[in-house]
Amino acid sequence: MTRPVRVLELRSATGAGGGPEKTILAGAATHDPSRFAVTVCYLRNEADGDDSIANRARAAGVNFVSIPERHSFDLGTWRALKQLVQDTGIDIVHAHDHKSDLLALCLAKAAGVIPLSTAHGWTGHSRRERYVYYPADRKLLARFPHVVAVSSDIREKLLESGAHPSRVSTILNGVDHRAFARKAERREATRRALGLNPSDVVIGSFGRLEPQKRYDILIDVCASMRNVTLLIAGDGSLRQELAEQAARIMPVHCRLLGHRADVADVMSAFDVFVQSSDYEGTPNAVLEAMAVETPVVATTAGGTAELLTNERHGLLVPCGNPGALHNAIARTIADPAGTARRVAAARQRVEHELSFEQRMKRLEAVYEQMYACASSS
Repeated sequence: MTRPVRVLELRSATGAGGGPEKTILAGAATHDPSRFAVTVCYLRNEADGDDSIANRARAAGVNFVSIPERHSFDLGTWRALKQLVQDTGIDIVHAHDHKSDLLALCLAKAAGVIPLSTAHGWTGHSRRERYVYYPADRKLLARFPHVVAVSSDIREKLLESGAHPSRVSTILNGVDHRAFARKAERREATRRALGLNPSDVVIGSFGRLEPQKRYDILIDVCASMRNVTLLIAGDGSLRQELAEQAARIMPVHCRLLGHRADVADVMSAFDVFVQSSDYEGTPNAVLEAMAVETPVVATTAGGTAELLTNERHGLLVPCGNPGALHNAIARTIADPAGTARRVAAARQRVEHELSFEQRMKRLEAVYEQMYACASSS
């Protein structure tokens, strides 16, 4: 190639976003600019005053554009997006959600770009999302020249919706194991800042406070255990409901920390990281826990079982099974030798098989293949 492939990462999100933001922003900052010129564009409702995604992008040196929209069908948004694609000479529009998937296909027709999507999963819980938007999105993705699925489970759903197997790649999320590394001083300082005593046994989790995360189960389970403290970092629609549940049954020993940008620090303060979800794509929080050497107990939701093997890298339990979750947490605490072996194996796995570098190499190969095919046709 005589010039870099020009890629537009396109996403519609509100507030501080979620797991995909970590992947999108870190990826854009990682690409070799001589090979890939990446612009990240977010569509944001003009009433959304949360600038945290934009601030994170600019702090990472990412070329970031925010396009405000008055409502979901704002024609001004379409005109601004089309102009951005033309002005920057975009080759590939890489979409990341059902709305940007539709826009990527429209841009393919209107501006001749190559549409690509990463299917992170369909985690919304409203009836409109579950019964209208998401089924329509899966049918739409079957028309893409290529889709990246973040788990084999998501890939199977795409094939069931009509996507051709040759057009769907599975690329698991990865983690920057150098940035997410355990440091004793970080753990001690963070625990002090959180008001924890050295003897406190801390169960923790990171994630959006939404129904599929099943934090109601996690709170119930921890309330039934003696002498543990539960910390949940994240925000979402269930914050008030979960706070009321915790106040009823764990008034002193459960805290909702809200959104935390210092993930590695807080994760290091946990004695056990727990994922209690009913649904996941490929959970970044599990990868981050593995990298900072925090023991993992997780449900088998989505691509979780592709990240870690039960009994080797952590303990996996069925979704929606409070008893199994309780036993796995208790065993992790009571068996430090077995837990230490799993922690060491998990760290080795993220260094050698699930590193962010490996993920980016696989994604860049998709970019190059799609650009080469379009150039030769």
